[in-house]
Parts: sequence; C-alpha cells; structure tokens
Amino acid sequence: MDKSHSKMVEHSKIRWLINKTTEDWVNLAISNPIEILLDHAHCERKAAGVALQLMFRYVSEPGLSEVLSPLAREELEHFERVLAILNSRGKKLQKLASPPYGAILAKNICKEEPMRMLDSFLVAGLIEARSHERMKLLSIHSPDLELRNLYADLLKSEARHFGIYWKLADERFDRNILTSRLDALARVESDALVEMHQAPRMHS
Repeated sequence: MDKSHSKMVEHSKIRWLINKTTEDWVNLAISNPIEILLDHAHCERKAAGVALQLMFRYVSEPGLSEVLSPLAREELEHFERVLAILNSRGKKLQKLASPPYGAILAKNICKEEPMRMLDSFLVAGLIEARSHERMKLLSIHSPDLELRNLYADLLKSEARHFGIYWKLADERFDRNILTSRLDALARVESDALVEMHQAPRMHS
C-alpha cells in the first residue's frame, strides 16, 4: 500500500513496528472476512511450523524447546479455532496465493550462525507483532461480532508471542547487536508492506 495516499488508522503504535497499518487495509479486510479468515488459518499453521522448525534446527540449544513447544501448540489451537469458525460458515480450508511478505523477510535472514538464529527470532517476532496490530484493528472495526470476539481473544496471545521471541533473542545476544538487527529487519518489514499488492490478507 502507498502510505502517502492512505489515511493512517488511529491506534497505539506496536513496539517493533516502524509503520502503522492504513485505513485502506482495514477496509479491505472487513470487506473480505472469509478470505481474511482463510489466510489467518494459514498464518496460524505457519507460525506453529516456524516454532517447530526452530526447535529442530537448534535442538541442543538450552531452554529453547521448553519455550517453543507450548508456543507451537498454542498456534495450532488458534488454527483449529479459526478452522472451526470457517467450517461453521460452510467453508473449508483451501489454498490461497500468499503475499510475498514472509518470503521477503526470510530472504533477509543472515545465512551464517549465530546471526541466523538472532534474525530468525526477530523475523518471527516482527510477524507476530504485525499480526497483533492487525488483529486489534479487526477486533475494533469488524462489523461481525463473532469475528470481533475472535480477534480480541487471539491478539492477547500474539502480544505474548512477540515478547517470547524478543526474550529468546535478548537472552542470547548482545543488546546493541540485537537492536541494530531489529532496526534493519523492521525496515524490511515496513518496506515489504508498502510494496504489497492489494489483496485481503493478514500481511498484505
């Protein structure tokens, strides 16, 4: 979206994020509730996969599995909850074309350790932070009471999740290095959304 041509939605700024979501995105999302639900289901599924992937990649890292295993389970519980709402409305999970958001962020993760670990935590946290921001907007602006309640419930977990990824990074890396990489990756995240195509997605 082009921020220069979009009125910014009034809401509190989420830590980590450089830019706020625009009113254009909110209007697009609430006009396409089923497509957003479908995409949200895929986002929850992918978030569980990210936590599991990190557990397997860093299997010997002390304290990591103990944190990421319950996080993955919670993401799958959210996936099942969204799926249940879709099913109650006569919809089944189906493939959707993914926006390039996640791929753009993944391409900017350092390839060499230990920076790969740091960047992986920060990218996962940025995605959770954006999800939290947008679920809050949907919990306020959606005309559908069931969906408002869904997003209001889930955004509490999203806030905790990006806090978990921050803590994992902060416990393992020098704060100056951490904040420098967060600043760089947050700019990538912001630029990715500015360049996004118009599509009703959680991260478009």
